[in-house]
Amino acid sequence: MGGEDERLRRWRLVLGGAAEGTPEGADARMDAALAALYDGQDRRGAGLGASAPRVARWLGEIREYFPQRVVRVMQRDAVERLDLTRLLLEPEMLEAVEPDVHLAGTLLSLGRVMPERARESARAVVRTVVRELEARLTRRTVAAVSGALDRSAASRRPRRAAEIDWNRTIRANLRNYLPERRTVVPSRLVGYGRGQRAVQRDVVLAVDQSGSMAASVVYAGVFAAVLASMRSLKTSLVAFDTAVADLTDRLHDPVEVLFGTQLGGGTDINRAVAYCQTLITRPADTIFLLISDLYEGGPREEMLRRIAAMTAAGVQVIVLLALSDEGAPQYDHDNAAALAALGVPAFACTPDAFPDLMAAAIQRRTYDQGRISRPGHDL
Repeated sequence: MGGEDERLRRWRLVLGGAAEGTPEGADARMDAALAALYDGQDRRGAGLGASAPRVARWLGEIREYFPQRVVRVMQRDAVERLDLTRLLLEPEMLEAVEPDVHLAGTLLSLGRVMPERARESARAVVRTVVRELEARLTRRTVAAVSGALDRSAASRRPRRAAEIDWNRTIRANLRNYLPERRTVVPSRLVGYGRGQRAVQRDVVLAVDQSGSMAASVVYAGVFAAVLASMRSLKTSLVAFDTAVADLTDRLHDPVEVLFGTQLGGGTDINRAVAYCQTLITRPADTIFLLISDLYEGGPREEMLRRIAAMTAAGVQVIVLLALSDEGAPQYDHDNAAALAALGVPAFACTPDAFPDLMAAAIQRRTYDQGRISRPGHDL
C-alpha cells in the first residue's frame, strides 16, 4: 500500500462515519470497535450495550487489532465513558481485559462490593499488574536505595577503630599529606558503608485511599513491598481515608497489601499523621512519605501542627501529591503552600523517579529546586 493510500486509510479510521468510503476486512472490524466506544457519545452505552459477554468480545477484538498501549487507553475510556464499572464484577469480563495500573485501581475500589465468584479473577488481574511493576521497578529501586545507604553510612564518623575504612580514609585525606614526615594526617575518618546489617533508616509511607489516588495506591503498595525487602530499612505502610489501616504485616505480598486498601472513602489526613507519629521512634533517622492530594476532611490546623512537630524533631517529611505517570493531579493548593512554608516539599512524582527520590532523601540531599520550586510541580 502506497504512502498516500495508507494516510487515507488512517484518516478513515480516525474520522469514522464522518469519512467517505467504506472500510473493508480488518479495517472494518477495527472501525466497528472504535465506533462502539467513541461514536454516539450522547447515547448511553454507545455500541456496546450493557451485556458482559458482548463487552468481553469487544475487549478481545481490540486486543487483536490494536497495540497494547492503545488497548489500555481504550479500556480506560470504556470504563469512564460507558460506565462499565458494574460489568467488571463479571469473571468473563475480567478474563478479557488487558491488565494495567488504572484497571487495578478500579478493581480495588470495587473490593467491598465484589462477589466471591469474581474475586479470584480480580486478584489475577491485580497480580499480573504487580508482577509487571515489580519487574520494571524493583532492581532500580534496590540499586538506588542501597547505594544511597552505603554512601550515607560511609559519610558518618566511625566511633571505633574497627569501623574505620582506612583505604577510603587515606584517599579522603591526601591533601593533608606531610612530606617531611611521610604521613597523612586524617582530619576526617571514613567508616565502612557496605556490609552493615543494622537498620539505617526507618521509612513510613502513609497513602491516601480516596478515589482520585487509585494509581498512587497501586504504585505505593509495590514500592513499599520492595523497600520492606531491604534489611537496612524498617518500612511501615499505612493506608487511610477517614480511618487508618496499618498494612505493614502484609508487605511480604503486595497483592495482599492492595486488597487491604479500601479506595473511595473520605479523607482525614490528621488522623493518619497522628497514627504515624506513634510509629516513629528514631526521628533523625526516619523518612515520612505522605502520598495525598491534601484535601483534608479532618482538622487542618492540627494536621499542620503535627507535621511541623515531626520536622522539628528531625523527621524528613516529603509529600507526594501523586505517585503515578499522570503528572500533578488536582490538589489543595492552600495546604501545599502551608507545607512549603514548613519546609516540606509537595510535588507529583512519577514511578520511574521514585528510586532517585528515595536515594536523595536517604542522603538528605537537596532536591532539584528548579523542577519543584512551586508546590505541585512534577519531579
